[in-house]
Amino acid sequence: MKSSASPRSFTLNDFDFALPPELIAQHPTAQRSGSRLLDGSSPAVVDRIFHELPSLLKAGDLLVFNDTKVVKARIFGEKASGGKLELLIERVLPDHQVVAHMKVSKKPLLGGKMHMAGGTHNGGFDAVLLGRWPDANGPLFHLQLSDEPHVLMEKHGVMPLPPYIERPAGTADHADTEEDAERYQTVFARAPGAVAAPTAALHFDEGVLAALAARGVLTASVTLHVGAGTFQPVKTENITEHHMHSEWYEVPEATQQAIAECKARGGQVVAVGTTTVRTLESWAKFNQASGDTEIFITPGFEFKVVDLLITNFHLPKSTLMMLVSAFAGYEHIMGLYRHAIAQRYRFFSYGDSMLLRRRT
Repeated sequence: MKSSASPRSFTLNDFDFALPPELIAQHPTAQRSGSRLLDGSSPAVVDRIFHELPSLLKAGDLLVFNDTKVVKARIFGEKASGGKLELLIERVLPDHQVVAHMKVSKKPLLGGKMHMAGGTHNGGFDAVLLGRWPDANGPLFHLQLSDEPHVLMEKHGVMPLPPYIERPAGTADHADTEEDAERYQTVFARAPGAVAAPTAALHFDEGVLAALAARGVLTASVTLHVGAGTFQPVKTENITEHHMHSEWYEVPEATQQAIAECKARGGQVVAVGTTTVRTLESWAKFNQASGDTEIFITPGFEFKVVDLLITNFHLPKSTLMMLVSAFAGYEHIMGLYRHAIAQRYRFFSYGDSMLLRRRT
């Protein structure tokens, strides 16, 4: 019998927790699958290593990955006046146009030219400010570049590491470390467009993928180009007032078919990362295989596709804390986080992972 009690109302403070700074991972583990896996898929919590994952799944289950590829979206330059600036390209548009975040002391005027990576006269390129985006009061900037954006980013950009990963001055600013260039990218990254990695997938290596295949676990992929908004904190105590950032996604027809077949045979759909959850549940909720999504998943959300979730540990008061609480249950998640902190798990992008089951 279902309870007649009203569902609990949550505020922003409910998703806060105290995290010792030394638990924020600054570097990846020596081996991708050597990270820890907190198995929270049942009430009895188990501490594991990620390479044990295949033994936790069954033949006929379907793992769904986000195959987005992180682009070198952070580029440094200066205004015509000489003032230093930094662009973080969020989205590539047609005709060499982009949408970007801009870090600068004083914003350039409309039509203002910026000389990036030295400008066109010094081997770099120029960018002209066309306006704000997505409208006149939008938080992002609409720019016209002097050449093809992906080519320019690959040549002049650096990997856009999250703000909580610190690198010595002169490293993160103007050159990628060899470690970050390799490890802040999944082994199956295919579609360029993300400014942040789908971090739960960073734990997969060829050995784990081979073990999954040998066990009869199938795989499929979706694409969601992760935006910088994933790191933006929620600022409204009433979480329903928060406006989610927009991200582009696609669920290919082959993946739609694989999910239908998995459900038909009684298998479990296992989402690798919250970006995959957002993609699959957007598709199910809006019946749209591709487009932009601003889906905001909070406790009370009705999941239609995902049965199990592999995810990293998230920032306090973040939309992702709300998502995992909606998926596995608020009390269960907060208990898992207390356990993870007590057992010195490593947090955030380069940190450890957990396995969660959808609350029924």
